[in-house]
Amino acid sequence: MYLQKMISCSQFLARPNAMQTFVRAASQGKNPSSSPFLTLHAVRQWSNVPFFTVPLARAHGKSFAHRSELRQAKRIVVKLGSAVVTRGDECGLALGRLASIVEQVAVLQNQGREMMIVTSGAVAFGKQRLRHEILLSQSVRQALHSGQNQLKDMSLPVLEARACAAAGQSGLMALYEAMFTQYSTCTAQILVTNLDFHDDQKRRNLNSTLHELLRMNIVPIINTNDAVVPPPEPNSDLQGVNVISIKDNDSLAARLAVEMRADLLIALSDVEGLYDSPPGSDDAKLLDTFYPGDQHSITYGTKSRVGIGGMEAKVKAALWALQGGTSVVIANGTHPKVTGHVITDIVEGKKVGTFFSEVKPAGPTVEQQTEMARSAGRTLASLEPEQRSDIICILADLLTERKDEILSANKNDMEHAVSTGRLSPAMLKRLSLSSSKLNSLSIGLRLIAVSSQDSVGRVLRRTRVANKLELEQITVPIGVLLVIFESRPDCLPQVSALAIASGNALLLKGGKEAANTNRILHELAQEALSIHGDKDAIQLVSTREEVEDLCRLEKMIDLIIPRGSSQLVRDIQRAAKSIPVLGHSEGICHVYVDHEASVDKAIKIIRDSKCDYPAACNAMETLLVHRDLLRTPLFDQIIDMLRTEHVKVHAGPKFASYLTFSPSEVKSLRTEYGDLECCIEVVDSMQEAVDHIHKYGSSHTDVIVTENEDTAEQFLQQLDSACVFWNASSRFADGYRFGLGAEVGISTARIHARGPVGLEGLLTTKWVLRGEGQTAADFSEQGSMTYLHENLPVAQVLPGHRTTS
Repeated sequence: MYLQKMISCSQFLARPNAMQTFVRAASQGKNPSSSPFLTLHAVRQWSNVPFFTVPLARAHGKSFAHRSELRQAKRIVVKLGSAVVTRGDECGLALGRLASIVEQVAVLQNQGREMMIVTSGAVAFGKQRLRHEILLSQSVRQALHSGQNQLKDMSLPVLEARACAAAGQSGLMALYEAMFTQYSTCTAQILVTNLDFHDDQKRRNLNSTLHELLRMNIVPIINTNDAVVPPPEPNSDLQGVNVISIKDNDSLAARLAVEMRADLLIALSDVEGLYDSPPGSDDAKLLDTFYPGDQHSITYGTKSRVGIGGMEAKVKAALWALQGGTSVVIANGTHPKVTGHVITDIVEGKKVGTFFSEVKPAGPTVEQQTEMARSAGRTLASLEPEQRSDIICILADLLTERKDEILSANKNDMEHAVSTGRLSPAMLKRLSLSSSKLNSLSIGLRLIAVSSQDSVGRVLRRTRVANKLELEQITVPIGVLLVIFESRPDCLPQVSALAIASGNALLLKGGKEAANTNRILHELAQEALSIHGDKDAIQLVSTREEVEDLCRLEKMIDLIIPRGSSQLVRDIQRAAKSIPVLGHSEGICHVYVDHEASVDKAIKIIRDSKCDYPAACNAMETLLVHRDLLRTPLFDQIIDMLRTEHVKVHAGPKFASYLTFSPSEVKSLRTEYGDLECCIEVVDSMQEAVDHIHKYGSSHTDVIVTENEDTAEQFLQQLDSACVFWNASSRFADGYRFGLGAEVGISTARIHARGPVGLEGLLTTKWVLRGEGQTAADFSEQGSMTYLHENLPVAQVLPGHRTTS
């Protein structure tokens, strides 16, 4: 049985005066759960199965090699440092922070994991309680002796840490007990000292007690017995697996994790993780993963504001635990934006804090790949346009010369995808390559090579600001692009060519279903780049990086371009909070058939827009029909054609009202089917069609079919979509068909690039001012110079050259 009624910690903390009453009861040695607002009792048998269990089982003795494996962690130790548990004034606990941590631990416990907490906080809690008692005692004495209400300034004595710990332990434990009770989770307190681990009998007793508590689904809360613990002594600290001195909670957590054969130790502190130099210094870099043997590359800073450990102690303890077979993550438990999910994020394998691993990958990390790409990208941008064009032409040749090798790799991917049955027919079609497809890719790349002659360094504007002071606006690369694509290996050479032409560094993350094809295509791209020594400008991410983790590299990536399903695009747009995303989340394209439309044109355009490639983002999803066409031969021919092409029709609300027996009514007029399905809706006029598209469309591509030029022009002018066509299929919304050679995607954004994004969309601008010592003061009222602001003829500027006036 579980809780008859349950409230979350966040609900509890939101109650007026709830936490004040809660702390007051705890500090007085009472059980806060007996307070009127905490009369929730768990009726639970500890032998029962938890809420739901996770299939967690692995042989202990070897730590996890990669973050993604942390999902398998069964037994987890969470160490809460003093800075995490205590308030900024060090007098009392950070209750809101502690409540969110308790909630996460309880969630993981109820998933079937075995959770243990090593906590600080007794000294801070006791200091708060003793200060309160001292102040109260002093105020009473002064009132008695002075006989008046005015109190003198009262000074507090220095409080001894052991006394504070003795006064705070009971209240700290009562606080934990009451918080965990809200999640039907029982806790037990265990106080230990260094001697408990050096005495074999005591160590066996401790081990037995902890195992029994875990067996009964109880969360042990462990702390050093600071009321009696002796000062730390220099000894053989952290030497070998069998010896570790319990000097602080870092070493306690490490020793406990190894003794209990824990799978994971999460050490929460007040820093994001381990930096290669003191946090806050100019060149400090947060390390995503730390490997034994890398200690020499670390420069440690000062300790945190509270506690007796420091980052060096944490690293030593972490490496000791890692050697004993326990994986370790050091992360920030104080940041208000992440505290509420830091523990669960770590267990889910997300890139949080620093992960300690014994297995060093053979290749570079994704951060190193990005740095390599950026460095090589700067060299690529400095090449002459003809040199970048040569690279693209070589890549185009390689696509046809090495087609057997490419198709063989693609065949392996296709066979694996079919055998697993995980891809839909539309996705399988995207995954497949053919000789004709490679030939088309090669032709497209040659078009890009031609356009690259006039890309980087092109002058857009020239202005004579004043005498001998000239300003130019020129095109420059964006920087580092991250392109994430699913099941479409043909995307790789296309975006590679566009990146080369625009002088951008490129980071590619393809779907694992196309791993073999992507690998050979990437090798060909690097082979082409190597003729000018820029091989590293294009990198293929082959490590097990989650897309969400890549989207957090805001200091390294300048633009993200997703190529794939609408769900992928939406996920990336959500995850990339600090990096611009170029793309569209949906392709809800409309074809409006006006009452003055040509029968032949309407049939051809509708068939091609819907049936040529139903999974494409530029395929028609909604057919709008003028009301006057109902019950006409044209409308009958449209329906017959859709039936012949096996297109499933959904009726819009207005269309359904005209029919006695209608097709299934559409669930939403804002639906991207991506298959041989479409919605048909009726409108009374061209203006109503425009209004419908503005309301339900995605600003991708929309079409009007009519012989009336005035009606068509009004449609083209009024409709606010990236692509608007008159008497042409929506399938023309494509970079290759537009003559761009290829596209990195179709954007429905209102700024930067819009529609099919080719070379121009991968460039930004910079302003170049050339003068001869002028200052702004020269142009003030007291200055001797005046502005001219004369527009000058625009002349092409190549890298390494400058214009002449």
